[in-house]
Amino acid sequence: MPRSIKVFQVDAFTQDLFTGNPAGVVLGAEVLSDDEMLAIARELNNGDTAFVLPPEGDDHDVRVRFFTPRTESSFVGHATIATQYVLSAVAGSPRRLRQRQKAGLVDVEIRGGGPDRRIAVRQPAPILGRELNARERLAVLDALALSSADLDPRCEMRIVGSAGNRLLIGVRGTQQLKQLKPDFNRLTTLSAQLGASGHFVFTLESDVEGCLTQSRMFCPSIGIPEDPVSGNAHGLLGAYLLHHDLLKREGGHAHFSGAQGQFMNRPGRVDVDLEFKDNALAGVWIIGSAAMVFETTITLP
Repeated sequence: MPRSIKVFQVDAFTQDLFTGNPAGVVLGAEVLSDDEMLAIARELNNGDTAFVLPPEGDDHDVRVRFFTPRTESSFVGHATIATQYVLSAVAGSPRRLRQRQKAGLVDVEIRGGGPDRRIAVRQPAPILGRELNARERLAVLDALALSSADLDPRCEMRIVGSAGNRLLIGVRGTQQLKQLKPDFNRLTTLSAQLGASGHFVFTLESDVEGCLTQSRMFCPSIGIPEDPVSGNAHGLLGAYLLHHDLLKREGGHAHFSGAQGQFMNRPGRVDVDLEFKDNALAGVWIIGSAAMVFETTITLP
């Protein structure tokens, strides 16, 4: 018997069509096999596609699986923003809910309504990993066509993790971001060697009004040469900046906004709110808008 599923295309971390980070959202995915989910992700050819499933227990309201065109991901920030935007618009989901994915549970809040609706997703506190040694730093610089002089001396290359490790690389300014010439084959090899699936290059000298940082993200090892706007990486960046005394804490919170996608003609903005408990970082909220591009139906045999 034929199976019909609803598919949505959503641009996350923006209110404007054809900007931000595109994601597919598939409702009623319980009728799909793993191979079919991967095939649909390849067909849509977004960086990530989210597949919405019924809950399996009382500790969550919805279950989601994420696929790149190449593999399954444990958690994807922009696709979570897109998913919850669709559910709030189409299914009237509650203002607060809990989502389960391969990486575990995350809390979600729907803030505002209509075109000003914003989705807030709470990540666990990131884990600061090791700094790269001199040999590893040179290999990364070579793969990005950078020199040591291009690096921000305040920022060490460091692996940071939360639902997947990323390598954070601070550069002096937007000129360094613009001139990046990533060698994707070499970055893929480095990802395996370093245990970090993405290379997040950022500067504290943003030229976007209201944004502390500007960045680019490369994830060729999981089938995403360049990710337009990464919510997860901005959460990791928040913990990194706090550790290096580059972000000011005010009471129980610290805030910043980051710009990404400008060099792909898909500009977007991620707002980050870091929470503290007993003087320790307790969690990170990734907050963003979204815009519905289209919806369609796929019929499978």
